[in-house]
Amino acid sequence: MQKKILFSILFLSLIGFVRAQETDNIGTETVTVVKPYSPTVSDAFKIKTVPNLNDSIVLQKKKIEYSIFSVPVASTFTPAKAKAATVEKLPPPILYNSYASVGLGNFNNALIDFYTSRELGRDEDLLDFGLSHHSSRGDINSTPLETDLYNTKLDISYAKKDRDYNWGTAIGLQHQLYNWYGLESGTFTQTQVDAIDERQNYFNAEVKANLNVEDSFFKNGNVMVRRFWDTSESAENRAVLQSEIEVPITDELVNVKAKFDYVSGNFKNDNLNNTTNDSEIDYGHFQVGVNPSFLVLRDELTLNLGANFVYGSDIERNNGSFYIYPAVTASYRLLDDQVIAYGGIEGDLRQNSYHDFVDDNPYVSPTLFIQPTDQQYEGYLGIKGQLFSNVGYNIKGSYMAENRRPLFFLNPQNLFRTDDQGYNYGNSFQVFYDDIKTMGIFAELNVDVNRNFTMGLNAEYYNYNTETNNPAWNLPEIKGSLFMDYQITDQWFAGANLFYMGERQDLQSQAVQNLPANEFPSTIVTLDSFFDANAHLGYRFNDQLSVFAKLSNIANNNYQNWYNFRVQGFQALAGVSYKFDF
Repeated sequence: MQKKILFSILFLSLIGFVRAQETDNIGTETVTVVKPYSPTVSDAFKIKTVPNLNDSIVLQKKKIEYSIFSVPVASTFTPAKAKAATVEKLPPPILYNSYASVGLGNFNNALIDFYTSRELGRDEDLLDFGLSHHSSRGDINSTPLETDLYNTKLDISYAKKDRDYNWGTAIGLQHQLYNWYGLESGTFTQTQVDAIDERQNYFNAEVKANLNVEDSFFKNGNVMVRRFWDTSESAENRAVLQSEIEVPITDELVNVKAKFDYVSGNFKNDNLNNTTNDSEIDYGHFQVGVNPSFLVLRDELTLNLGANFVYGSDIERNNGSFYIYPAVTASYRLLDDQVIAYGGIEGDLRQNSYHDFVDDNPYVSPTLFIQPTDQQYEGYLGIKGQLFSNVGYNIKGSYMAENRRPLFFLNPQNLFRTDDQGYNYGNSFQVFYDDIKTMGIFAELNVDVNRNFTMGLNAEYYNYNTETNNPAWNLPEIKGSLFMDYQITDQWFAGANLFYMGERQDLQSQAVQNLPANEFPSTIVTLDSFFDANAHLGYRFNDQLSVFAKLSNIANNNYQNWYNFRVQGFQALAGVSYKFDF
């Protein structure tokens, strides 16, 4: 009842208020706005996508546990096996253990080559035989003397390979025949020419042995013993022993090379600068050297720091000297394999011998002074690498200082001697030692056009400064060569080589009694530069049989290798080669 009474009172009051609003008049008023209205927008709050619910009536998810009832089902499906794609296999190349080649040409040129290799036992030990012969009996119109030459060589070697080491030994025998034919036609009467015995024979016998060891501080060792002699009763003995050890220290390597080099010999005849033949020439030299070096390897840098210590003794004169040479080399990859910079400075005491002089110039007289060459240093800088994947290059500049460098120039014409030899008519060469400083530039380019065609080109320039102010006898300032090899088809193959030799200078003189050699009447002569081109062509009938043809001095240039020693003109030689199992 109280709620009803209270509700009635409030309802009546509300009706009275409404009625009062309808009857009251409040009048009009003026409102003055002092500040203009500037509405603003307040920041809005982003509603959370997943709001937190704190409602006690939210039901919790009930955890459901279930299990799978597996029933095995029999299946007859069998997957097909994959089969690799077939690749056409090329038959392996057939290797033959023997080879023989015979060729004949104009100027009575003959060429014979034979080689065979046999395996012994199960350890792949190899026994090799090699025989080569080259001869020519053709005459040259520019000289009245015979120009025959022979060169026959036999090599027998045995090599054994084991797990941790390998060793081998070899025997070499060689016979060479050369003539001192360097006389111009019309220089002497026919009677004098008929009295000249221009023939010289050289013989060589040597034994070599080597040992290489894996995973050991001792790396390798080499031994060579040689006997060299000729038909003028000259003889020479030489023995060379070399070894190398390598010891790792932390991440670097210490390498030590040692050598012993001995040479001795005798010439029955005196030097041709003497008008009398009263004495013999004896010589003997030995060297002992040690070359330690420290090898540093980094990502792009290879540095070898070392020195060469050599003691050299002149046995005949009972004196010796101790030499210290630099042995520093380095290379750095500036741009991967494209640009590699390299350089170094090295020196050595080089042993000279009668055998080596004959290899360089077979027309020397058996009346030589043999001395070692003191190469004080050779400094060089260069860059090499690949311009493209198939183009390689090498450019090098060098400067070298040498004492007692051997040079060849003509013996004087010495008609006072009665040696019963054919080398004292100004048609043989002596060895002259000079101190020379040489600046050189070398450039080389090799191109593999494709797997069947390769080509190479190189050029050299040298500038010589001699202590005696004489020319560097018979040394050219410019040399160059070009070679090409082309596998035309599976059967046809060809190749060519061209070389250029610049001008050289020699000394022509005549012996006079009671005068020293430096006062003999003499004339400096110049040998013209020359260009020579050679080529070969061959055809393979099968894996075993092939024929070939060789062309030499294609331009038919009558040039001189040495003064008055002219070469044969255009030469053609054809032959056959055969591979077989023996």
